[in-house]
Amino acid sequence: MALHRSQKLNLLRIAVLLTVTLAGLKFFFRDSFMLDQHKGPGGGESGFWGEAGAPEQLAKPRDGSLMLAEVKTAAGRKESRKQPVRDFSTTQMRLVHLDLKGAAPKVSYLEQVFPLFSKLGANGVLIEYEDMFPFKGELEVLKSPYAYSEEDIERIQDLAELNKLEVIPLVQTFGHVEFILKHDKYRHLREVERFPNSFNPHVPETLALLKAVLTQVLGKHRRSSWVHIGADEVFHLGEGMDSKNWLSRNAGDMGKMYLNHIREVVAFVASQDWGLQVLMWDDMLRKIGVAAIQDSGITQHASPMLWFYAPNFDKQQIGKYISKYAECGFKTVWFASAFKGTTGPAQAWTPLNHHLQNHLQWLSVMRSVAKTPLARLQGIVLTGWQRYDHYSALCELLPVGIPSLAVCLQTLVNGGFNEATKKKVLDTLGFQSMQLEKSTCVGNGAFPGSDIYRMVEQVNNQLKDSVVKVLEEESSIKGWFSQYHRKHQFGNPRNMESFGSKVLKVHEDWESFLQTLRTHLESVYFPDTVEEWMEENVNPHMDRLREFVRDFKEIIRLNARPKTL
Repeated sequence: MALHRSQKLNLLRIAVLLTVTLAGLKFFFRDSFMLDQHKGPGGGESGFWGEAGAPEQLAKPRDGSLMLAEVKTAAGRKESRKQPVRDFSTTQMRLVHLDLKGAAPKVSYLEQVFPLFSKLGANGVLIEYEDMFPFKGELEVLKSPYAYSEEDIERIQDLAELNKLEVIPLVQTFGHVEFILKHDKYRHLREVERFPNSFNPHVPETLALLKAVLTQVLGKHRRSSWVHIGADEVFHLGEGMDSKNWLSRNAGDMGKMYLNHIREVVAFVASQDWGLQVLMWDDMLRKIGVAAIQDSGITQHASPMLWFYAPNFDKQQIGKYISKYAECGFKTVWFASAFKGTTGPAQAWTPLNHHLQNHLQWLSVMRSVAKTPLARLQGIVLTGWQRYDHYSALCELLPVGIPSLAVCLQTLVNGGFNEATKKKVLDTLGFQSMQLEKSTCVGNGAFPGSDIYRMVEQVNNQLKDSVVKVLEEESSIKGWFSQYHRKHQFGNPRNMESFGSKVLKVHEDWESFLQTLRTHLESVYFPDTVEEWMEENVNPHMDRLREFVRDFKEIIRLNARPKTL
């Protein structure tokens, strides 16, 4: 039956009243309802927009692509969180450099040596990953077959934090990028097509690639306060055709060309939410004028790291560089010494006194800076180079360099190297005495890798001489088993037996020793490192001995037959 107009109005009034009443009740109970809905798993409140636990009644995205975008955005916000910026203004950093472009240790070994680093006086590690970082996606081609996993990277940072060591990743962004430019995929980004050392800074893809590399590395280092962008030794810069054209249009200003690229890298790091300060090697800045550096704007977010590794470097020249960088506007400066890896591209044994003298020189510079503070000294990195570059041979292994690291760190901590400092080093490492000039330590040692240290010392000091002595100084070998005899398989067992037992014993002893050494190396290093080190340091000598023993056994079995022609 149709309702009269007055009845319709009354029903409408009642509906409106009920709606208002329900709205009021919902408003009244809103706070307790929403609080329960939006508490996170730990009991704390969620973000402002209630990302977690939002009620199902909330409007759904119009399509799946929008939902995916929102999920990615939320994940990005979660990934971007990092610890609050810490104040290091009163802390002088002492960093141990881990150069992983060769002989990268297993994480299990880092677990052993990080406590030692801390005990010796380090409060940070500078990690130069190169191809040991677990690059993924388009960058996966860059990683070594033995690269650390993402879990390894997190574990390394956990171990560092446990031992109060700040982690600073180092990512080369201009020179020393052979590990990138060796790949065909990135060959077109070379400054000079023949050489994989340096980027062409004029190709837009160069900066895009660097942003991708930095994003992956720094995304896994959310606890860090600094990033080192390398930027040293940009070999052949200016020799590429793009650079030559640029220089012809810009009065040949090589410094400005270099700074333009560095400015872009620094600006990218500064624009992100990582909250990182930038470190960079200083050598390319040394010849660039103050005004150019000021105009580049890099001084606001970057600090130069002055590196000198010689035992007798020019301290006055260092002072001039410090004054220059202060005038440029850099707020802090860093120094870089060396505890290994700077005395030869294939150096196997670390010269202790050489590196001690380098640190005594730096101590003198540090005292001068403290008296006349032009720019605040933030810290020093004790570099431990493992290769001179991506293509060079291995330098001293980390366990071999640990006594030098101990001497150098304790020298910095104690302001010199006296008898008390030496005793602390010896007690910590488990040695009885130390001869700096001879680079030897007496005693078995009791530090992580001490077995490798001691056995490498024997290889370095004795293997070559042992082989030479048994093969070249034995007159009966020269007379009855020369290269001519071996070539023509011609020998008399009566004469061969006079030297055979001695040679076989030397060979057997060394093979047994080297098998034990290999086992120790394999506990610390990946297979490629073990093979490379043995190939470079053992096989050149042992192969002579092995070939001799092989020929000896073959010819003595022939029982004095006529020579082959």
